[in-house]
Amino acid sequence: MGGPGHTAPVPTLRRRGASAYAALLFMVVAIGVAAVGFVGSAAPAGAQGEAAEGIRGTFVNPDDGGKPVEGVEVVVRDEAGKKVGTAISGEDGKYSLDLPESGNYTAELLVKSLPSGVRLTDASKTKLSFRVLPNQHKPLIFPFGKDTRKVVGTWDKLPATLLDGVRLGLIIAMCSIGLSLIYGTTKFANFAHGEMVMFGALVTWFLNQRAGWAVIPAALVATVLSGGFGAVQELGMWGPLRRRRAGAFGMMTVSFGLSLFLVNLYQYLYGARSQPYSQYAIQEPLFTLGNSNVPPRVIATIVLSIVVLGGVALFLQKARFGKAMRAVSDNGPLAAASGINTDRVILWVWVMGSALAGLGGVLNSLDQQVQFQQGSNLLLLMFAGITVGGLGTSFGAAAGCFLLGIAIQLSTLWVTPSLKNVGALAVLIVVLMFRPQGVFGRRERVG
Repeated sequence: MGGPGHTAPVPTLRRRGASAYAALLFMVVAIGVAAVGFVGSAAPAGAQGEAAEGIRGTFVNPDDGGKPVEGVEVVVRDEAGKKVGTAISGEDGKYSLDLPESGNYTAELLVKSLPSGVRLTDASKTKLSFRVLPNQHKPLIFPFGKDTRKVVGTWDKLPATLLDGVRLGLIIAMCSIGLSLIYGTTKFANFAHGEMVMFGALVTWFLNQRAGWAVIPAALVATVLSGGFGAVQELGMWGPLRRRRAGAFGMMTVSFGLSLFLVNLYQYLYGARSQPYSQYAIQEPLFTLGNSNVPPRVIATIVLSIVVLGGVALFLQKARFGKAMRAVSDNGPLAAASGINTDRVILWVWVMGSALAGLGGVLNSLDQQVQFQQGSNLLLLMFAGITVGGLGTSFGAAAGCFLLGIAIQLSTLWVTPSLKNVGALAVLIVVLMFRPQGVFGRRERVG
């Protein structure tokens, strides 16, 4: 009976018995822990229920060097107006009051309880409405002392707002030159141009924050890479589409899809949070203008933008290749008939326009930080400014964008900043109604 066939069940039964004992032990421990937890949570409930919610605060007098204010009374009432209790500040100026439960309350400071020589910053605001959450002691603040707030009028804000408008207008103008020239040479609206603005800002940020480069060399490399990215797009996408006789609407649709792809790619690689460069984000003010301090980066951005725009204007006016760009933009078939290599010109328009867009993104991020949607936000302003100045004209587009940037910032003197771009749309509608070719554009025959 001791054969191998009769020995196998013994360890199996032992294992099953061990598993049963382990399971039983686990159940006992679990029930014990649950019981202890239940008793522990239930026992103190009545003891700490009175102090679970409340208010607290400290009264000090800034007119007397921050000296604590003693004996100030604060009456607390519930939503029904029933008095809950009164908190009185001690020698250290601190006060507290336990509340019966969470909910909405009103605290009123009794002005008659203030010591002689102590005054509220705003004597009309002696009541505070607040909500207390479960297990929360709500801090309340009744400001004491002389009111040091300064009322800033529109005229005080005007100089700094105008300067910021000049900065924004120059950046939009720089970014829009390429967009306008691309439209002039290829006759399609590139909805992915805003992502070229973002490309320069992102490359600069990665070189600066991840590779440890200084902002200036990182910006120079980013500008060159932005031009290269534009060349890649022209050689790999837009040129072949034109050779296959894709219509302007089809190419515009492709650019819209490219824009969506790049925006999501930027968000995936960079993230949704706005982040500054490691340099120039915090600067001592260079001077004060009106009610605002002007940091050096604002003046540097304006000066550099003027230099770049002036160089582009001289190139388009004086350089042989610049004249060829203007000729292809004005009349492509006539330029080709006169012997100009239009494909080569269009390629360099993409390179120059993309490089300017990338540099504009870097300059904009110096003051506004890097945000993955900033190119898309600027694209609307670029289209509006180009339409106002004259679609397809480099100088008219730059002038229109510059004036539009100033108008947008000045509108914040009367409307909330979140609605400032509405003015750009209003200007766009008015110009299209009364002068469709733009302020600096010329009439063209259609059909």
